[in-house]
Amino acid sequence: MAKKRNLLFILTDQQRQDSLRCYGNRWIQTPNLDALARSSFVMDNAYVTQPVCTPSRSSIMTGLYPQTTGLVRNGISVGPETKTIAEMVSDDYVCAHFGKWHLGDDVVAQHGFEQWISIEGAHALREFSEACSDVEPDYHGFLRENGVEPPAPLVSYETWAPGAGLPEGLTPASFLAIEASRFIDEHASSATDRPFILFVSLFEPHPPYTGPLNGTYSPDEIEVGPAFLERPEGGSRLNELRADYYLAGNLNPLGVAGGDFHDTTTEAGWRKLRAQYFANVTLVDRAVGRILNSLDDSGLTDDTLVVFTSEHGEMAGDHGMLEKRSLYEEASRVPLLVKVPWLQDGGARIGGSFGQIDLVPTLLDLLGESAPEELEGESRAPVLRGDASLRDSDVFLQWNGEGDRDLGTPEINSLIAEPWRSVVTGDRWKLNLCPGDRCELYDLNADPHELTNLYADPAHRTRVRDMAARVRGWLESVGDTTALPEV
Repeated sequence: MAKKRNLLFILTDQQRQDSLRCYGNRWIQTPNLDALARSSFVMDNAYVTQPVCTPSRSSIMTGLYPQTTGLVRNGISVGPETKTIAEMVSDDYVCAHFGKWHLGDDVVAQHGFEQWISIEGAHALREFSEACSDVEPDYHGFLRENGVEPPAPLVSYETWAPGAGLPEGLTPASFLAIEASRFIDEHASSATDRPFILFVSLFEPHPPYTGPLNGTYSPDEIEVGPAFLERPEGGSRLNELRADYYLAGNLNPLGVAGGDFHDTTTEAGWRKLRAQYFANVTLVDRAVGRILNSLDDSGLTDDTLVVFTSEHGEMAGDHGMLEKRSLYEEASRVPLLVKVPWLQDGGARIGGSFGQIDLVPTLLDLLGESAPEELEGESRAPVLRGDASLRDSDVFLQWNGEGDRDLGTPEINSLIAEPWRSVVTGDRWKLNLCPGDRCELYDLNADPHELTNLYADPAHRTRVRDMAARVRGWLESVGDTTALPEV
């Protein structure tokens, strides 16, 4: 029998694609991820299925779209009838999940994962058993051991951390790096022949827009693009309203509740926020470095598939907006590095567009495991093997509305509940369709920052109809009954 390989999957939260040097960032300090990129397949254009936590994570874990699993917004649990990748692989595997889960109760092992390390209790829905209500996150014990009183059980890290003043060594990223390294070391030194699947789900660089590495980057010197603080004139009404809200000096209500204050009435204030966001990416890089060093020291590197990606991006002032919940590239396109030691000697760029819906079938293929027929993505392992390309591949995204929290104003909260369906075509055009808002068409070749909405341009009527037909065909193929506007 062929030797079974390991999988190390490192997932960050709210990390935009251009936060790494391999994607064109010329100033950020990410030496460990730079090194990983040099030995990985680097996906030029990787997209989430829906740019918000729970729906995106559900696709990463299950290979199904959010509308199929029913996880169409935050605050919903993945049901017992829906399998994660840990429930798809053979019993040979030791499956472990360390970090943010956000698909139900964060503090209890579930869905095929034998080993479990938790960092938050705020997303706990407590539907598993009465005993869960007395279980606190593992991270809280770590904090107490180091002289820090953790947040209350159901208080999120986002609203607690701004006032905590944690040093780097006590952040969730550092804690998870310690635990992941311990797992790898113990696995390497044990007598077991079982391969492992280890998901390390980091909280950072998710807000708060502050952390122990504040000051790493000069706000005046960081590079910004042409969309920075530019109100999205002519785009969707929702994006215009959200930009107006943030540019008027407002912040995420959840962040404000924790004291994460920033001046968004001036460019200097926005630049400081943005610099601190990218400093938290460097914090992530250091944690990743510790984990990868442990893998090297264990002697398991050559037999371990390594994936690094994020569940969605961060606007960080582009188009005058913060956070995610947008189909703009900054929120929906993420880094994706895939290291397959038995397929490659060095790094390689993979052009075209890759959808995270294809992660589960691709990983199962690379591990030599069978994929369930019900998966809605397809294996892209032939692309990595050099037998196919992504040149003509369409990627589909969705926004399912049903807003999950207050985003600042009643009008924003009303419009965010409208559904969207989107396609990015192989020739790099993006069409965003919504029945209750202005639709959008962007030429990502000539206009990569999505500054000019071409949807109403008569010269592109044929293109819009063709792309809309692709969206409708996709909806039919996955049983999605979302109503779309006539075009």
